[in-house]
Amino acid sequence: MHAHAKVLLVPALLLPVLLGACDRGADRAASAASEQTQGAVDAPPAIPVMGPERPILAFGDSLLAGYGLDDGESYPDRLEQALRARGVNAKIANAGVSGDTTAAGLERLDFTLKSQSPKPELAIVSLGGNDMLRSLPPAETRRNLEDVLKRLKGDNIRIVLLGMMAAPNLGKDYAEKFNPIYPQLAQKYGATLVPFFLQPVIDKPDLMQQDHVHPTALGIDAIVSATVDDVVEALPNLSGGPSPS
Repeated sequence: MHAHAKVLLVPALLLPVLLGACDRGADRAASAASEQTQGAVDAPPAIPVMGPERPILAFGDSLLAGYGLDDGESYPDRLEQALRARGVNAKIANAGVSGDTTAAGLERLDFTLKSQSPKPELAIVSLGGNDMLRSLPPAETRRNLEDVLKRLKGDNIRIVLLGMMAAPNLGKDYAEKFNPIYPQLAQKYGATLVPFFLQPVIDKPDLMQQDHVHPTALGIDAIVSATVDDVVEALPNLSGGPSPS
């Protein structure tokens, strides 16, 4: 349950396509990506921010903590801006801790929830990448992650689950045990699933930091653009039902 100076949430062997594709055309690609993602985050709100504040908890590891990014560039920060651009009066509490495994996340979950005032309507969960990186048994990852989701559902907190995929070098058997964890638990606990959180940046080296693992600020914008609608739909409406898409 402590931060680490260097955290690799996606193993290096998951990213050879990134390294192989890294050429000096990155500037052009970055410019194109900027045009594609800027509107999702930076454009003036087309809809006025309305209604009461919508408290959201971002709970997980360095992908939420904003590893290697400046203040205001983390996924929760940029997602909050994108939600407000859609008229949602969102306030996201960033409870991301670099290096957290599912066990570490579960250990601090109760304390984190008790420190939230008001209680979050929605929790965005990103855990499991460090378990996979350390080749921890998938059964252990599943058990811990299920306890996290069970705790949130027990508090009537809706969930967006950010999925992770096993690295190819861990082998077919590991992948067959690890990869189904996220869709199966999402279905069991009624969570909104993002199948692979890093999908928008995984084959785009210009959207990754120099460690070839964590997204740049521009990469975060691409991920926000790909996931903001899922978050909007996961929020309960003010009468308790699902939000309109």
